[in-house]
Amino acid sequence: MNPEPQPVDRTLWFEAALLPDGWARDVRIGLADGRIAAVTTGVARSATDQGGGVALPGVANVHSHAFQRAMAGLTEARGPSDDDFWTWRELMYRFLDRGGPEEIEAITTLAFAEMLEGGYTRVAEFHYLHNDPAGAAYADRGEVAARIAAAARAAGIGLTLLPVFYAHAGFGGQPPSPGQRRFINDLDGFADLVERCRHVTADMAGAVVGIAPHSLRAVSADELARLPPLAGGGPIHIHVAEQTREVDDCLAWSGARPVEWLLANAPVDARWCLIHSTHVIEAEWRRRPLPDHRGQSGGRRLPGGGFCAGGRTLRRRHGFQRPDRRGRGTPDAGIQPAADTAGTGDDG
Repeated sequence: MNPEPQPVDRTLWFEAALLPDGWARDVRIGLADGRIAAVTTGVARSATDQGGGVALPGVANVHSHAFQRAMAGLTEARGPSDDDFWTWRELMYRFLDRGGPEEIEAITTLAFAEMLEGGYTRVAEFHYLHNDPAGAAYADRGEVAARIAAAARAAGIGLTLLPVFYAHAGFGGQPPSPGQRRFINDLDGFADLVERCRHVTADMAGAVVGIAPHSLRAVSADELARLPPLAGGGPIHIHVAEQTREVDDCLAWSGARPVEWLLANAPVDARWCLIHSTHVIEAEWRRRPLPDHRGQSGGRRLPGGGFCAGGRTLRRRHGFQRPDRRGRGTPDAGIQPAADTAGTGDDG
């Protein structure tokens, strides 16, 4: 793999590197403005080369709430014996009483820079902090989305922006709680937000915009039916079956478990990624087999991370590749768990 050389400002040399067409030895990678500009294989190390060892492609963080980076350390201390996710969530709500667009941009830039330091080169930002601390919409519905895009530009990370639709506090369309005021949208406002997300990322190379119905707790059945067209060809992410209480509440509301209900009532296809899926039983995903990365019929369970439908298309839409078992880079190499590196918890 020796493309036409381009001007570079520094070079890295590796004994081995995993390239799109497989493993190669004695590889020189030329960088220009922090990006790969040239790749040459089968060359000896020069006096000006940096690096060494083995080079691997960057990893995609498929699930991030970057604003939570600022509360890291606030919830790690041991609390009462009945401390759990739901008590963590209350602290997160209190944390959201402060912080405007400027602070969110600064926090997000830090989180994205730390992701790059850890080897993550693309992030799917599950963005649901839409309103001001009082719960009022900003004059520009895309104010915070624009700050996230600016943070990605500043850090130099690839961005998949997933504006979140959040309308309710529980199954069956329960009214939102005061602590959720910064998340809340209606369908018309959300449609405007999605378009603003497309606008603020239009000049970003490789940027992807999808949507994220927050969860079956936060989105009614009618709203969920109306959301997928807003994604266009982009990905659709949703929190599902993260907590046992969520499963119990879904059973009480619908008579079905969360993933069971979702697969029976939503058009889950290759665009969808089911985040967490922590409390899923085999019968749920066997009930409606999803296409695997070879286009055959078969569900895909992810230990500790969630599962996605149609690994081939999802991976391509998110803009990253992964080597297959033979070490060949391919866009249909299956599905990997979502990494959550931005904060200390997750769901709202």
